[in-house]
Amino acid sequence: MTPDYWPEAVDHLAANDPVLAALVARYPAEALVCREDPFGTLARSIVGQQISVAAASSAWRRLVEAVPEVTPLALANASDAVLRECGLSRPKLRYLKDLASHFVGGAVAPDRWRALDDRAVIDDLTRIKGIGRWTAEMFLIFNLMRPDVLPLDDIGLQRAMARHYGAGTRPDRAAMERIAAPWRPWRSVATWYLWRGLDPLPVVY
Repeated sequence: MTPDYWPEAVDHLAANDPVLAALVARYPAEALVCREDPFGTLARSIVGQQISVAAASSAWRRLVEAVPEVTPLALANASDAVLRECGLSRPKLRYLKDLASHFVGGAVAPDRWRALDDRAVIDDLTRIKGIGRWTAEMFLIFNLMRPDVLPLDDIGLQRAMARHYGAGTRPDRAAMERIAAPWRPWRSVATWYLWRGLDPLPVVY
């Protein structure tokens, strides 16, 4: 599912930023895709922490081969040895197990996240071991499809801003905020296009 706001956001970004106008023209038929699976989005985000899109895709593919149905119960019951063979580090293994236990035990209520604002969702998610602000922001973008998230700690966004706006030098957080100011209220969409320009495959969590 693609957000209903995508065409309006694309028009705004193309009209207000020449870099994004070029990216929109390069990828006219592509858009953010939501898998509508809260657990899957969070699990994919944990697997993808601090590694490239290609490496994350490879690790997730191996996980699906080992645990065909990546559900909370299936991951909770999977052996550590099986998960380690997927290339997961010990911390990521622990994070996935803890996430699964939260879902299986009912310690989280995904249905209520849609009614919360971005800050409240981040606060709720970061109580789970292994989920920091970055992972929570990926959830906001890819599952809740919130339109105006700017993940300042994302390495891909930093790289893209360095390439397109910083003459190769990564901007600091304040500079990133300034660059992104014209994108409001569609900073999630701008971020997606900047990611898309870096990798041969679109980012999906």
